[in-house]
Amino acid sequence: MDRGDLFVISAPSGAGKSTLCNRLMERLPGLVFSVSHTTRPPRKGEVDGKDYFFVSEKEFERLVTKGKFLEWARVHGHFYGTSRDHVMEFLSRGMDVILDIDVQGATQVREKFPGAVTIFILPPSWTVLEERLLRRGSEDMDSVRVRLRNALKEMEEVANYTYTIVNDKLNEATDNLVAIVVAVRCRTARVLASKIDMTALHPGPDSWFLK
Repeated sequence: MDRGDLFVISAPSGAGKSTLCNRLMERLPGLVFSVSHTTRPPRKGEVDGKDYFFVSEKEFERLVTKGKFLEWARVHGHFYGTSRDHVMEFLSRGMDVILDIDVQGATQVREKFPGAVTIFILPPSWTVLEERLLRRGSEDMDSVRVRLRNALKEMEEVANYTYTIVNDKLNEATDNLVAIVVAVRCRTARVLASKIDMTALHPGPDSWFLK
C-alpha cells in the first residue's frame, strides 16, 4: 500500500488553527488527525483520547525515556508530544496525517521527515490575535499574556514553513488549506506511486491511432 503524507500545521494561539484543521477534515477524505499527549489539564468540553491524551508529567517523562515520541516540547508551561507509533501506523496505511503542533515540534519533525509538508497559520493582525484570545475566555489573564509572548517568538519561525495561510476570512483560509492538501496529493511522484495502471494510457492494438 502507498504511504501517506505528513502535514505539519503550526500557529500562535488564537490564530484559528484548530478550527481550520477541523474544517479541513470535514472537507477531504483520507485524512487522520494525530492526537497528541499533553500534561496540561483538559479544558471544558475536551475529551481524553479525542482532543488529547491527558497524562501526568511522570507518565510523559516515561514515554520520552522510551523514545515513544516523534516530537515533544514544553509549551506554555506544559509538555506536548506526538506518538511515533501512532503516526507511522496511519502513514503506512496510506492515510495522510495532520499534526497540529508548535514550532519546536515542527523543527524536530522537519529533521526526521524532510518530506513533511509544513503549513503556518497567521492571524490578520496582532490586534485580532489579542481579541481572539481574550474572547476565548478559557484562560486567566496571566496565561493569555504567556501565550501572547510566545506568539511573538512563534511567528518569527514562519519563514521556515513551506506554506503560509493568513486566517482573516475563515472560508477563504479553509479553501487555501484544502488546496494545499489537494496539490500535494496531485504531485507526479505520488500519482505514479499509486495503483494507477499506466498501461491503460497507451493505445491498444485496436486503437484507430495505430491504423
